[in-house]
Order: sequence, then C-alpha cells, then structure tokens
Amino acid sequence: MSDYGVNTSFVLRAIEEVVFEDRPVPERNRSSRCTRRGQENGGFNKQLFVDLNGLDRFTICFMVGLVRRLYGPFTVIKRLVPGDFIVEKPMVLGHESAGIVYKVGSKVKHLKPGARVAMEPGATCRVCEPCKHGRYELCADIEFAATPPYDGTLARYYRVPADLAYELPETLSLEDGAMMEPLAVGIHSVSNLAQVRANQVVAVFGAGPVGLLCMAVAKALGARRVIGIDIQQSRLDFAKSYAANDVFMPGPLKEGEKRMDYSRRTAQEMKEKLNIADAGPDGVDVVIEATGAEVCIQTGYFLAKSGGMFVQVGMGSPEVQVPITLILVKELVVKGSFRYGPGDYALAIALVAQGKIDLKPLVTHRFKFDEAKKAFHTARDGKSEDGVSVIKAIIDGPE
Repeated sequence: MSDYGVNTSFVLRAIEEVVFEDRPVPERNRSSRCTRRGQENGGFNKQLFVDLNGLDRFTICFMVGLVRRLYGPFTVIKRLVPGDFIVEKPMVLGHESAGIVYKVGSKVKHLKPGARVAMEPGATCRVCEPCKHGRYELCADIEFAATPPYDGTLARYYRVPADLAYELPETLSLEDGAMMEPLAVGIHSVSNLAQVRANQVVAVFGAGPVGLLCMAVAKALGARRVIGIDIQQSRLDFAKSYAANDVFMPGPLKEGEKRMDYSRRTAQEMKEKLNIADAGPDGVDVVIEATGAEVCIQTGYFLAKSGGMFVQVGMGSPEVQVPITLILVKELVVKGSFRYGPGDYALAIALVAQGKIDLKPLVTHRFKFDEAKKAFHTARDGKSEDGVSVIKAIIDGPE
C-alpha cells in the first residue's frame, strides 16, 4: 500500500486525553466476520477506501457525546465506559463523515475514485434475522465507527463497504455530506418509524441537533404544525427560526412536587397555552422525544392525543418511571428509535438536495484538522471562546 499517504488519526487515549497519531491504513473492515461467514473475497472486493483529505468534513457530535458519558455518571478510571460499551484501548474518534473515494474494490461498479460520498458508519453482518428483514440497525454484530472496539472515521483513510457510501449530488457540499448521519437519525424516527404525513401535528422534545433535525424532517414531510420543547430559550429561538411553528419552555419543578405530577401539569399548561386538544385534528399526532430526560418522556405521554404515536430517540437514564395506565387507555403506539436503517440515508440526501431541508444553519463552528483538540473542548463546553453556542461543529480532514 505504498501509494497511500500518512494516515493521521485523532485518537481518544484516556479520559480527557485526545491525541494525533499516525495509524496504519486499515487492511479491511469486518475481516474476522467475513472469514467466519465465508465472504472474505466478495466482501473485500465490494469495499472501498475513502480518502479523508483536506476536502472532507467530519462533525464531532459523537466524539463529544461519547466523552460526555465518560465524564458524567462514571467514576471508573481504568476503563472508559460509554453506555453499554467499554473503551479498553485507544480508539480513533468520529462517525459523522463525508469524503472522496480513493480506491475501490474490483466488484464496485457504482462508484469511482474521486467520487464525493457521505458514509454510513455501521457495517452489519447481513445474515442475521434483523439484517434479512430490513432492520439492520438492530444487528447484534454491527461494527459501528467509534463504538468500542472499532475505530472511527477521524483519520485520513477509512475503509467502508461500498453500499454504505452514498454519492453526493453536485449541489451538495461535503459539509452537507457529513451532516447526513445525524439527519438520518431524524429520518429514521420521524419518517420510518412515526411515518409522519401531511397535515399532522408533531411535538419534539429537545432542541439540540437531533431534535432540530427531527423538526426539520417533520416539516419537510408536510406536518401542519411542529412544536419544539426545550428548557433553554436560545435553543427555542433557533428552533422557531429553523423549523418549528411553535415553541414551549416548561417551568421549574415546584418544591415537594413529584416528577410525575410535574410532567402532568406541564403537559396541561402546554395544551392550554398552545391550544392543543386531547383528541381530534388539534391534538398531537406524534411525539418525538429527543432528550432522554425522565420528565420529558412523561410529559410526552401526557401530551400525545388518544391513539397517537410516541417515538423515543433520546438516550438518558436507562430506567424511568412512565404512566403505564395512561399509555394503555389512550392506546398510544410507543416505539424506540436506534440509529438508522435501509433507505434513511438516501431519503436524507434527497430532502436536502431538493431544498426541503437546509443543513447549513446548524453548522455553527468550523475547525481545521490540526485544531481537532480545540474542537473537542469547544463542543464539550457547549460554546466557543467568543461565547457562541455550539449546535454542530465541523472538522476538516487532514491535509
């Protein structure tokens, strides 16, 4: 592989320790599994290298989301524990990326070197029941970028199965391409699972990046009314200017008030202030919960109209109290949303290419690759040195 340049990578070594390293160019993805499944040659020949050089873009949401989990509820220092995964060795960060195809396998026909692509960062086994049923996001053997023990995309070169590289239309930038990953999360929850359609009312809890993109998808699919809920006024102001028709900021918890009572009261206050009905065309057809906060989850159940849909996107505490009898008597349809699946990337690209979703307002900060540490700390702190709040930060690839 003498034709490759230096594979400079951005690596998480320990808690709050990120460094640049020159890593070997990856030989192949899923090597052990391809051997076990008897697909070694075919799998290898259907993969391609993406050259993440100075023209590519990365977003750093997951990098900081990962480390935030390390900072928060965990006190274990010897092992880094993000969610259900254990980081036991240095790991290349990044999973929201776009780049330029550098080399393709012999069986790749739809892409050529020089093509600009958005990369879906999770390679699945393709033979388990979820994969065969078209729900590959549930594959137990998925190898997901920057999810232990698999390295991420914040490097010069990254190998990806060819069918997970999506060529970008000429009208879209590589920056747009890097944003397709979080947009696909919104597509999966709002379009695929909730199946939002024209003239519906959609409420989204959380006006962070995922929540904002869920609002944008609902609007693009023809929702009559999109309501954004958050506890920060600045986020609500942005949501109103971006995709929400109405916004609401819940009040504080009263002294001695139980969380469930607070959630019930907050939902009632929302209904009264925003003229939301309990049923019928003025009720909330779909609730998208993108915070993971217990009171938001509870409030969403109280807010949804009878027969409505509730989709959980946000990841917070692994256990929360829910009003189960209310869910029963209202016959709510409750779904969990995890990452994205077949068709989500393609629809994301189409909606942006058609001008139905504008990703540019979400990119608030941009950094060169050698400023990745600064980007890391900026996103961790939630704002840059000039006080500008971070929605999405973009890192250029190595020169």
